[in-house]
Amino acid sequence: MRYLKNNKQVWIILIYFIFYLLIFYFLEHRLNTRIHILHSSFDDMIPFNEYFIVPYCLWFIYIAAAIVYFTIFNQNKTEFQQLTITLGIGMTLFLIISFIIPNGHTLRPVYFSRDNIFIDMVKYLYRTDTSTNIFPSIHVFNSVAVHIAVAKCDSLKTHRWVVRSSLILSVLIVLSTVFLKQHSILDVVGALILNFICYIKIYKPNQAMQRAIYFR
Repeated sequence: MRYLKNNKQVWIILIYFIFYLLIFYFLEHRLNTRIHILHSSFDDMIPFNEYFIVPYCLWFIYIAAAIVYFTIFNQNKTEFQQLTITLGIGMTLFLIISFIIPNGHTLRPVYFSRDNIFIDMVKYLYRTDTSTNIFPSIHVFNSVAVHIAVAKCDSLKTHRWVVRSSLILSVLIVLSTVFLKQHSILDVVGALILNFICYIKIYKPNQAMQRAIYFR
């Protein structure tokens, strides 16, 4: 309890997380809503592959581990703020877009030609997660945001294997969203564009300030 009293950022994260889940639940269960279908010809070129369910599920551990590290173990408050502000912007914009323009896709396979544990995991995913409210992909946005934070983290620069592992996992997670037919390529592109804007606005000004101090 003393730790929670002395670290208000933990409460802020918890409160926002609860807020996000409540709004997302509302969006997923609202009725009589016209859904704007997102589709690209590139989506039809990407085959379904159930093995990508592994990195897709690892996303939850990846994001949670990063938040815990930057909140509790990393002493650099600027790096913590850069990550959490980036995540907050992306997730909030996702909720706003989903509320104003309900969206979804029809890419999921109707039947599966194979039967294995990975297919069973995909079936469970399909049952628990609808194909609506998909733009931009939060799986993509959060993965890229976390990797940027890891790559820019001063305390992790001497642990190159962590940075490389983060890059590999984030790339696999991005690919998993389209190979599992969870997202259209449009959702991925939208997330990446939002990542780029957040990086320019949140990370670049800080880098410019650091260079100015260095050359002073």
